[in-house]
Amino acid sequence: MLASGTGTNLRALLEDPNVGPCVVLVVSDNPYATALERARARGIKAVVLEPTRYASRAEFDHALTLLLDDEAIEFVLLAGYMRILGGEVVRAYRDRIMNVHPSLLPAFPGAHAVRDALASGVTVTGATVHLVDEEVDHGPIVMQEPVLILPADQEETLHQRIQSVEHRLFPQAARLLAEGRLKVEGRLVHVLDGD
Repeated sequence: MLASGTGTNLRALLEDPNVGPCVVLVVSDNPYATALERARARGIKAVVLEPTRYASRAEFDHALTLLLDDEAIEFVLLAGYMRILGGEVVRAYRDRIMNVHPSLLPAFPGAHAVRDALASGVTVTGATVHLVDEEVDHGPIVMQEPVLILPADQEETLHQRIQSVEHRLFPQAARLLAEGRLKVEGRLVHVLDGD
C-alpha cells in the first residue's frame, strides 16, 4: 500500500474484513503522513521513502521496487499516493497496481480533479478505480460510480462525497484483484465469476 496523506482510503481498505488482513506494508513518500500512523496502530510495517534522499527519480523508483520485492509484495494499492510511479515499478507489477481517483476517468486526470470538475461546469463527476500503467490516471478502468455536483458544492464538500464512494469501491475492487478475478484485455477489465 502506498499513501502520501491522511490515509482515509487506507482506513477503508484496512477496515474491510477481506482486504485488511492482507495489508502487510504501507510506504509513504511523506514522513508526516497520517497513513503511517494508521498502519503502525494496526501493527503493519510502515516505511518512509523520501524522494529527496535519491539523486534521481529512477533511483527512487528502483529503491521502491527493491523494497516491494524484499517484502514479497504481490499487489500494490495506491491510497492517496501523490507521486507518479516510475516505469520500473509499473513494469514489475503490471496489472497488479490499483489506484483510486476522484473523477470519472478519463475526465479530469491529475492532482486537482475535484477542483477541475467544479471549474469546468459539469454536473456529474465521480470516482474511478483503475489499474496503473505508465501514463497518469490512464490505466484500464475496474470500477466507476458517478457523483452529482450540487449547485452549492465547494471543493471540500464535493470531495467528501466522492471519498465516501471511493471508500466503498476501492475495497471491492481490491478484493477482486487479490482473488485473481480481474482479466485485462487491452483497455478492458473483465470481472470473472467467483467460485
